[in-house]
Amino acid sequence: MTEKQLTARGMVIGAIGSIILTMSSMFIALKLSSLPWPIMFVVLISMFTLKLCGNTNLQEINVTQTAMSAGAMVAGGLAFTIPGIWILDPDAEINLTALFVVALGGVILGLIFTALFRKYFIETRPLPYAMGQAAAATLVVGDSDRKKAGLLFTSMGGAGLFTVLRDWLGKIPATLMSTSAIGTYGSYLGIWLSPMLASIGYIIGPVVIGVWFLGALIGDFGILIGGVEMGLWDSTAAANIKSSLGIGLMVGTGIGILVKGILPKARDIFGTMFRKDRLGDCFISLRWAPAVMVILAFVFTVAADMGVLASIITILGTWLATSMSAQCVGQSGINPMEIFGIIVLLAARAVSGIGGTEAFYVAAVVAVACGLVGDVMNDFKAGDVLKSDPKSQWLAEVIGSVIGGIVSVLILAVILKAYGGSAFGGEMFPAAQASAVAAMVGGISSLPAFLIGIAAAVVLYCVNFPVITLGLGVYLPFYMSATAFVGGVVRFLADRFVPSFERDNKGTIIASGLLGGESIVGVIIAIVTALQIIV
Repeated sequence: MTEKQLTARGMVIGAIGSIILTMSSMFIALKLSSLPWPIMFVVLISMFTLKLCGNTNLQEINVTQTAMSAGAMVAGGLAFTIPGIWILDPDAEINLTALFVVALGGVILGLIFTALFRKYFIETRPLPYAMGQAAAATLVVGDSDRKKAGLLFTSMGGAGLFTVLRDWLGKIPATLMSTSAIGTYGSYLGIWLSPMLASIGYIIGPVVIGVWFLGALIGDFGILIGGVEMGLWDSTAAANIKSSLGIGLMVGTGIGILVKGILPKARDIFGTMFRKDRLGDCFISLRWAPAVMVILAFVFTVAADMGVLASIITILGTWLATSMSAQCVGQSGINPMEIFGIIVLLAARAVSGIGGTEAFYVAAVVAVACGLVGDVMNDFKAGDVLKSDPKSQWLAEVIGSVIGGIVSVLILAVILKAYGGSAFGGEMFPAAQASAVAAMVGGISSLPAFLIGIAAAVVLYCVNFPVITLGLGVYLPFYMSATAFVGGVVRFLADRFVPSFERDNKGTIIASGLLGGESIVGVIIAIVTALQIIV
């Protein structure tokens, strides 16, 4: 294994990058209600910068980009939840200390669970993690194979140009939609013109993507359109059933992961937290973790006024939610972190008397942890391909995520001071995800559908059915699922009729380039947008 991986210069570069990406991610998440995966952007920046410095290697580049990308998802976790406080009450006042506690508490829990879950999701039951694979392919091909590098960067440039025309210049529509389906049924039938999502579908493959699309068919053609047409319910009830069923399927998947995958291996996965001489499935001793969780419960109770019971539910719920996030990102490339926050928020409100603001704190802790876990599990996948030292990656994650937690709170406070609470949920900062969290503070809209989803998912997961992507398909707008399905279909046709294409990895290289092109340009647009807002 290469010795020079976690270096001082790499961490300085990673820290500076984390600050910049955290700032831009906060603005873009609030402004555009979206957050592009940062991994491809930071891989290229880390590679360019370290090669400029000289005497580097792929492992040092990978560890550096791990530090650089962590803060972006921390910012996303806050931006997708906390603004809901002001959406409900523009004059609400919150304690800045409580926000730091929430952000850094989510970071600490995310750090613990990434260490505990890495081997299970990367080695024991390896998941695709399309973004991580694409990042590793970019580094390997860009470093060693000129012919394949040309293929990679040509596709990357094409996707980047497409993204500029679509998102920056507005010359290409973002989606092709059926307006009649939206108006009549609330169904977003259509397709999202996204090279990135189609590439994720290609890399993940037709089986899992087929299940994802099946969920979309159930959600839109079954519940929204079919149910309304048959007179079973109106469009409002249909939307409630669809979202509740999708959330229930994802919660049930989390329970299934715990029951089938994590609890039977609890001794190996969690042994490092209780025995000095036992690392088990982990790469670092976490004997300090139980004590830190107890301290966090106390801090949440006192500093964030969440109460003892809600604080305990938050920590236990984060354990469940991060396992769901790791599975979801691994199989689909999508991380609905605010949904995981909603799930634990509802559980905390059901068993405790916490107020509205504190409920948002619960959701934010979970969303930050899930955002961090999703990002770093992609980094670990890239590290597994590149033979990077996971301990070095994890320590880099500590640096980048702590910086991200601090910077994201400061940026959110600056935005609030400059524009006021009324800016959230309106034209200035739509914050669509935070609006969804605000809407769910009152509870699950269709409890029977939610419970059916949980029961079905537990059973299906235990028989090895990729149920979390089924839940995603039910929950997400149809146009996103349709785009991923196109990528899966292309992969099916390539494997069946042109097997040499994928045997030489040309398909995966092109898909990695398309994925990287859109995500890189997306991050650049985010940074430019953030600078324009600041100025």
